[in-house]
Amino acid sequence: MSPEPMPVVAWVESPLQLVGAAEWAAVHRRRVPVAGRLTPQMPETADELIARGALFGQCAPYIGIPWNLLARHKHWLVGDGFSGQFRLAASVLRPQRITFLDDGANAIAFADTLVGRRPFARPGVPERGLGARVAPFAFDQIAGRARAGQVDFFTAFDFGEARLRELDERGYRVARHAFEWTRRTARAFVTTTAGRVLLGSARPVDGRMPLAEYLDWVRWEASRAPVTYLPHRREPENQIDAVAAIPGVHLDRQSLPVEMVLAGAIERLEIVTLPSSTTTTLPLVLRPDCAVRSVALRSRTS
Repeated sequence: MSPEPMPVVAWVESPLQLVGAAEWAAVHRRRVPVAGRLTPQMPETADELIARGALFGQCAPYIGIPWNLLARHKHWLVGDGFSGQFRLAASVLRPQRITFLDDGANAIAFADTLVGRRPFARPGVPERGLGARVAPFAFDQIAGRARAGQVDFFTAFDFGEARLRELDERGYRVARHAFEWTRRTARAFVTTTAGRVLLGSARPVDGRMPLAEYLDWVRWEASRAPVTYLPHRREPENQIDAVAAIPGVHLDRQSLPVEMVLAGAIERLEIVTLPSSTTTTLPLVLRPDCAVRSVALRSRTS
């Protein structure tokens, strides 16, 4: 008789991480309670996933560390391995098993951290405060659980053979998914622009691109042919309003991650985006005749 599985909880901070938790629950046929951080799109995404039949238990919104919920569960599905809050909680509570979900392209950077290719620090973000001080303790906790066969990744990203080999040597396991459940439960989506979609970006608000340059890019794409514009969840209202005023732009305010929205496309889509993790995730959910074009602009702030 197989042992009873460990009580599991999903600790997630973004809609993509929440989708990853739904995919994990579907694959493992386990009902998973969710601790979801209150960030943009999270409540709407959780409601929609539950409406589509996601195997979620109680969904508890939170700010900070959900100490009580984590303490009651020995297996954590974690969305952000770089999080200072995760480092602190892992060092104090010492979960028996950890599964890392995708946090965009940071999934690969985090894997590189665990095999010693790079520091235990979020790419491009200076380390400071308590999160930096507990990093060595969290790293030791993760590595120790890996040696016991209790750490794995559940990812849509291709880690590459060399990285997979290094992870395996240290006890880390990697399971791939291709948003099978998301595709299976998708709702129909259609544009008013003959399938041409432009994905919004938070680069201007993050200081990675001047807003004027960003608007010039949108204007150029819309001048070629009308586009359905899906705003990024962190775009401020002034940026969205400026984009919506551009001729040829048809604003479609979705409150869900683009993977969930576009998985239900019933027409051929041409998707234009600035470089982001969507260039990996979207081809997994789109119809085979859809195309994703990533535009690399040379920013004046770089």
